[in-house]
Amino acid sequence: MPTKLFVTGSTGYIGGDALYEIVQAHPEYDVTCLVRNSDKGAKIGSQYAKVKLVYGTLDDAEILEEEARKADIVLHCAHADHEVAASALVKGLLSHPSERPGYLIHTSGTGILLFKDIESGIYGEASPEIYDDWDGIGKVTSLPDSAPHRVVDKIVLAGGNKNPALLKTAIVCPPTIYGKGRGPDNQRSQQLPDLAKYTLIEKHGIQVGAGKTFWTNVHVADLSKCYLLLVVAAVEGRGRATWGEEGYYFTENNEHVWGNLSKAVASEAHKQGFIESDEVVSLSTEEAKRLLPRAPAIWGANSRCRAVRARKLLHWEPKEESIENSVPEAVKAEAEALGLVEHHAAKVTVS
Repeated sequence: MPTKLFVTGSTGYIGGDALYEIVQAHPEYDVTCLVRNSDKGAKIGSQYAKVKLVYGTLDDAEILEEEARKADIVLHCAHADHEVAASALVKGLLSHPSERPGYLIHTSGTGILLFKDIESGIYGEASPEIYDDWDGIGKVTSLPDSAPHRVVDKIVLAGGNKNPALLKTAIVCPPTIYGKGRGPDNQRSQQLPDLAKYTLIEKHGIQVGAGKTFWTNVHVADLSKCYLLLVVAAVEGRGRATWGEEGYYFTENNEHVWGNLSKAVASEAHKQGFIESDEVVSLSTEEAKRLLPRAPAIWGANSRCRAVRARKLLHWEPKEESIENSVPEAVKAEAEALGLVEHHAAKVTVS
């Protein structure tokens, strides 16, 4: 019998790219995807003729529970904070017979590490604190409930703890993700594209406060390789992976300072002729919020981690280009989306 894989978020940026990586590596898997409507379903169908579709939303607990009951592995990439969906998937997997344990690979995010800066209200300043998923695994899995994504992380962890022989859980925790996705619908990330977008709109570079905050980062294709390795480990019956309380996987390849990335974006936007100078303007917390409500958190708070577990156990080796090298394409893509490229090309031709 082929492995049965149930995927949520398959038309999204993360889930779509993970689906691509997995299907390319293992076309023999029996894959079912949750989709909201026929338009989304058509996009998956056009790229993957063999993938089955189930129509519903994350609020459809009975559908999720039933699909989790039928699946060997659930890859949950749709929403890091949806309690109903996480609970339903856990419940369905826990109903497996004892001879067929289920696996849940859940997507969280290193936004969970922002809680101290958010609580203090101090943005734009560096923090020396770095979390790791090996020696520091206990600290990572016991963060305060106020931390972003923590509530659903706890649902997943509790499910694995309830019956470890029946449900194996892994939480994948990506940081800033960049690069063009390979999925059937959304291929755009958020943090870097939005930084490029608002640099173009405001016609100057932007940073929150002093711009000294750190985030780790990963290319979306490298992230998808980690999902693939975990799926394969589940197929092999635990494989090299750890699950449950020790099944927490950061996925980073490097880290950046947001102020430096703001300068790189502004410089590239100026180089491509979309803004008059490469000046970077410092925004207060309130100014940043008016520009984009989540700007203080995503550009002005610290999220630092080290992906020890995936490298040590899964032999995960990120190989894609750096976030800095992806800036030119990000600026170009956002300029095209804003309708600036055609105007810019015309202007260059006239001159």
